Amino acid sequence: MDLINWQDFEKIEMRIGTIIEANDFPKARNPAYQLLIDFGPEIGRKRSSAQITRLYQKEELIGKQIIAVVNFPPKQIANFISECLVLGVVGDDKEVTLLQPGKPVQNGQRIA
Repeated sequence: MDLINWQDFEKIEMRIGTIIEANDFPKARNPAYQLLIDFGPEIGRKRSSAQITRLYQKEELIGKQIIAVVNFPPKQIANFISECLVLGVVGDDKEVTLLQPGKPVQNGQRIA
């Protein structure tokens, strides 16, 4: 494990967002959804590709609050531009469980 210093951690913008759209992503190399996430007025809406198809149906994702890193540069995945990284716990079988706040909070709030 590589250690980081406090200044490195402060550069990471982890924010709360609500998934407002979830679509199949057939061109992805691994099964994934294309997500549209609302991070509130300061950040706005961002798109993300998320490999969460094993544990989540797209219909149940709508309205779900998640935690994401919002200050990565955009990354092209197949024909899609991913603008943030949705965070989750990767299990031994590579299933991803989304990280979520324990209670509803305002979109855009920063994780510290």
